Amino acid sequence: MIINNKKFKLLLQASEINRAVEEVAERMNESLRDENPLFLVVLNGAFMFAADLMKKITIDCELSFIKVSSYEGTASTSSLKQILGLEENIEGRTIVIIEDIIDTGFTVETIINQLEQKKPAAIQIATLLYKPDAFCKNFSVDYIAKSVPNEFLVGYGLDYNGRGRNLAAIYIADK
Repeated sequence: MIINNKKFKLLLQASEINRAVEEVAERMNESLRDENPLFLVVLNGAFMFAADLMKKITIDCELSFIKVSSYEGTASTSSLKQILGLEENIEGRTIVIIEDIIDTGFTVETIINQLEQKKPAAIQIATLLYKPDAFCKNFSVDYIAKSVPNEFLVGYGLDYNGRGRNLAAIYIADK
């Protein structure tokens, strides 16, 4: 597959992604059943993961969105831009940050630091994809659907310069 003149090959089929999302939802339904958590979805990338995940969440919960960006092309800029912020009062609440991918952890760490100022009871992290070889921060990721290699990925919400988010599968850059 070619997106913006860059070649990609299949990494995760849609059926494999769906199974992983179901497993995360089952764990959340069990561990968060008495919490009434606020799921905080990081846009744009996590929209597909969040939509599929929320269809499988059976506990009482709320959902909100923030939009941040730290990528340009295929590389992290290490500069977080918060475009849309959180409007809900989260003091004393359990917050679950829903991310599409955690690589270095810079984006999530910055979000955690901003949320902690609002005094939530707890902050948990859920991610569709996790790059253990790239992760360099000091927080735990509570729910990981899939661990993946430290390569550039596209599809299922992940984009390459705005393209490829709509793909049902996930593709890896072909060297």
